[in-house]
Amino acid sequence: MRKYFITGLLILVPLAITLWVLHAIISTMDQSLLLLPVQWRPEAVFGFKIPGLGTILTLLIIFFTGLLTQNFIGNYVVKIWEALLNRIPIVNSIYSSVKQVSDTLFSSSGNAFRKAVLVQYPRQGSWTIGFLTGVPGGDVVQHLNGDYVSIYVPTTPNPTSGFFLMVPKADAIELDMSVDAALKYIVSMGVVAPEATVTEKTQ
Repeated sequence: MRKYFITGLLILVPLAITLWVLHAIISTMDQSLLLLPVQWRPEAVFGFKIPGLGTILTLLIIFFTGLLTQNFIGNYVVKIWEALLNRIPIVNSIYSSVKQVSDTLFSSSGNAFRKAVLVQYPRQGSWTIGFLTGVPGGDVVQHLNGDYVSIYVPTTPNPTSGFFLMVPKADAIELDMSVDAALKYIVSMGVVAPEATVTEKTQ
């Protein structure tokens, strides 16, 4: 009896968590329907809500925004908009900080979260996986002797929170592991181990 119960849990728990995450994402993206006039919303047109319709609208907005900003006119409008935001107190500091982070994370030319590394944390002899985010900058560099790298160490099982560390470059071991595989390893609390590379298998 217990064996069947555990087997059922192993099948249903991952499915339930996946559906819960998808529901949370879709529900959040469906809020874009609030941008439409009341008479254009599904409740007014069809008489009931249509889950996922707002998600489609959100994806379309993102796509067409990227499409429009690729030409000269769209790029010019974006520059004017950013210049306007940069003139507003408080808003300018928030917007510029978020934009720098998003440009670093999502730009195809950026190096953030492109490499998984192995570091000793929170003490010597205790190892964890982190992600290379760049190198220290600003006045911080003046107080560090030698080559240092910036690393984000996510928490388990929620990788959206974590710790920002600056460690000597020699102490960060680059892993032959994709970021996706490393994230899966972290989220699963080490249960889902990445597949061994060809080099590791031959040793």
